[in-house]
Amino acid sequence: RHEHRAARRLCPEAVVVEPRIAAYSEASRAVFEVFENTTPIVEGLSIDEAFLDVRGLERLAGSPVEIAVRLRRRVLDDVGLPITVGIARTKFLAKVASGVAKPDGLLVVPTERELVFLHPLPVERLWGVGPKTAAKLRGHGISSVGQVAELDETTLESLLGRASARHLHALAHNRDPRPVHVGRRRRSIGSQRALGRSPRSPEAVEATLIALVDRVTRRLRIAHRVGRTVVLRLRLGDFTRASRSHTLPQATAETALILSVARALLSAALPLIERRGLTLVGVAVSNLEDDRAVQLALPFSAASERSLDGALDAVRARYGVNAVTRAVLLGRDQRSAVPLLPD
Repeated sequence: RHEHRAARRLCPEAVVVEPRIAAYSEASRAVFEVFENTTPIVEGLSIDEAFLDVRGLERLAGSPVEIAVRLRRRVLDDVGLPITVGIARTKFLAKVASGVAKPDGLLVVPTERELVFLHPLPVERLWGVGPKTAAKLRGHGISSVGQVAELDETTLESLLGRASARHLHALAHNRDPRPVHVGRRRRSIGSQRALGRSPRSPEAVEATLIALVDRVTRRLRIAHRVGRTVVLRLRLGDFTRASRSHTLPQATAETALILSVARALLSAALPLIERRGLTLVGVAVSNLEDDRAVQLALPFSAASERSLDGALDAVRARYGVNAVTRAVLLGRDQRSAVPLLPD
C-alpha cells in the first residue's frame, strides 16, 4: 500500500484497476479443467502453470505438437485466454521452452537439439539462479548456460557450494529425471502479508498475525491436514529475513492452539522487530499429516476447539470468508486472498 500511495503521488492521473481475485480463480479452474481433459497426468505449479505428460497418447490424440495446438485453441475458445506451451523431453527444458516462447507461443525442443537450444541461453534461465547467483556467476565471466556446462562440478562448487553446484551442473546438461507428479500434496501450508515500510505498532502486527493464522488453519481443515510445526517468518526493515519455529507434541489444525504458538513466537521476536523494523510477516504449519488418522493424546479433552472451528468454517463456506470475523480485525484491511492450487 505504501508503494501504491507513492505511485499515485508521482502519477495522480493514473487509472488504478483493482485485482479481480474471484475472476482469476475461476479462470484457473477452467484452464486446469482443459488440462485434465487433455491428459490424466497433470502437475500444477501455480494458478496458471502446469506440467502435462502426454506420452502414450499418440494413437488417441496425436503427436505432442498436435496435442499442444489443440490445447491452445481450446483454452482460447473455452476460457478466452492465450497460453504458451513448451514441449521437451524433461520438465526443466519444457519450462524453459515455455518461457522463451512467451507471450502466446508454442516452442518444441527436439531431443537431438536440446543442448543446442539450451546452451546459448543466459544463466538466469537455469532453475535456482536468482539475481545474487547470476551476479556471482557473471562476476566470474560466466553468462550463458553453456559456460556453466563447460565447468567441472568441483569448480562450480567452489563458486556456489556443493548443493547448488550439483543442481546447476545437472540442469546445464539437461539432466532432470523428475517425473510429472499427479496430486502431490504440500509439505507445508502458509500465508504471508507485506506490511510496507511504515512503522507498525505491536498491536497492528499481532492483528495481522491473527488474520494469517485464521486463514492458514482454515486451509488446513479444508484440506483435511494437521501439522506439528508452527513457523513464523519475518522480513525486517533492511529486507533481511528471520524465522522462528516451534514443534508441538501433537499434530493439530485447531486455530486457538496454533495461534497461541504463533503469538509466543512473535512475542519472542519483538525485540528484533523493534530494533530493525518489519516489512512482512508470514505463518506456516509444516510436518503435515492426514487428519483422518491422527493419534489421540491423553487425557481426552471435552473442551476441544474443533467444534467451534467447524461451526465457523461452515458459516464462512456458506456466506463468505468475511461473514464472521474477529473484533480485532474490524475496520482493518483484509485483502482478498491470492488464489492457490489445492492444498
